[in-house]
Amino acid sequence: MTEENDELAPVFERAGEASVTRHDAFPVHEMLPETAYQIVHDETMLDGNARLNLATFVGTWMDDHADRLYAESYDKNMIDKDEYPRTAAIEDNCWRMLADLWHAPSVADAVGTSTTGSSEACMLGGLALKRNWQNARKAAGKSIDKPNLVMSSAVQVCWEKFCNYWDVEPRYVPISDDHKVLDGHDLASYIDENTIGVVAIMGVTYTGMYEPVAEIARALDAIQESTGLDVPIHVDGASGAMIAPFLQKDLVWDFRLERVHSISTSGHKYGGVYPGVGWVVWREAKWLPDDLVFKVSYLGGEMPTFALNFSRPGAQILLQYYLFLRLGSEGYTQMQQEAQDVALFLSKGIAEIGAFDLWNDGSDIPVFAWQLKPGHTANWTLYHLSDRLRMKGWLVPAYPMPDDLTDLTVQRIVVRNGLSMDIAAELLDDIRTETAFLDQLESPMPVEGQHAGFHH
Repeated sequence: MTEENDELAPVFERAGEASVTRHDAFPVHEMLPETAYQIVHDETMLDGNARLNLATFVGTWMDDHADRLYAESYDKNMIDKDEYPRTAAIEDNCWRMLADLWHAPSVADAVGTSTTGSSEACMLGGLALKRNWQNARKAAGKSIDKPNLVMSSAVQVCWEKFCNYWDVEPRYVPISDDHKVLDGHDLASYIDENTIGVVAIMGVTYTGMYEPVAEIARALDAIQESTGLDVPIHVDGASGAMIAPFLQKDLVWDFRLERVHSISTSGHKYGGVYPGVGWVVWREAKWLPDDLVFKVSYLGGEMPTFALNFSRPGAQILLQYYLFLRLGSEGYTQMQQEAQDVALFLSKGIAEIGAFDLWNDGSDIPVFAWQLKPGHTANWTLYHLSDRLRMKGWLVPAYPMPDDLTDLTVQRIVVRNGLSMDIAAELLDDIRTETAFLDQLESPMPVEGQHAGFHH
């Protein structure tokens, strides 16, 4: 068939569609753009519906104006500050707005940067902790061989990566029924002169709960008083740093605590932006060592840059600025409150089913988890419920809790902007229906092939 005739042929009779496309070798011949588009489009139909993915924290909806702005700016390279000086200035505006939101003592004295997500932001916060510790140890003539970082056993995997990649010993404080988050309990047992810092999480990935940063800071104050060790805090606010300033305004967790040296967050989670963008801010420039910062010249001046990546998209920076301008504090409060209202509606409804015990209810960030009531059934598990819901399009993950609680399986819902109360009511009806179906089983469901619904 000639190319001209191929263009006239029905879409699925064209070369490329009328045969099985190889996925393990570079193609020899061209194909029509419409055909290549159709192949990719059709393959991704097999993915789940992003709006019904209640496992992910990552944003899946923005308004039409954001979509238009995205299409206008997807070719901008964030690192090219000379070619795109206004985008560079907007990046600067955004982290300064966050420094103000997080109560930096002086926005002018703070320093920050955008990243590709909160994981990179955490890496940069951890690097600054390590380098500050190294510099202080060198100045005192002490060894820098064995740095360690103290955190909850429920940290997101990016902190495990940080410790692995940068040769830092991770010291995990186990969570338990009595201490569901890192709360300062027994913290002195994990800290010594080689501790570069403590990570406090505003919105634990497993459950959505806040770790009490002020209590952790008080525990570190007591440790300093007894040992002389001055240990800083990095707040991993991947989710909560964009929730607490609007929904829990009186909660002290941020730069109001002097021991908090840096805060990271994810713009593409509760910042409301498509993936991927994150942010990290230091309360004062002195906590970001100069030898980690590179100078980039633009507009006849110098702009500091600190990142693991080089070329990366600038469009999400503009989307973040758009949302900051579009919503302001009042709009963000309304958006986050709506998400929390949906989370509380769902958690209340799930608790009333009778088969489950809530681990938390979504009153911190709009995320909550539950477990099967002990003794409720021997015929099914939360993995079976997850599978039943997946057949209806819902992605509601089931997974084991971290070390010391690995025998406990929970299920979790993440409520994001775009999950309306109406859709939530449909979800709750399906959870009730599928739970009732499973409760009617007269023999156990097979357990072969069960696996956690997502990875931390």
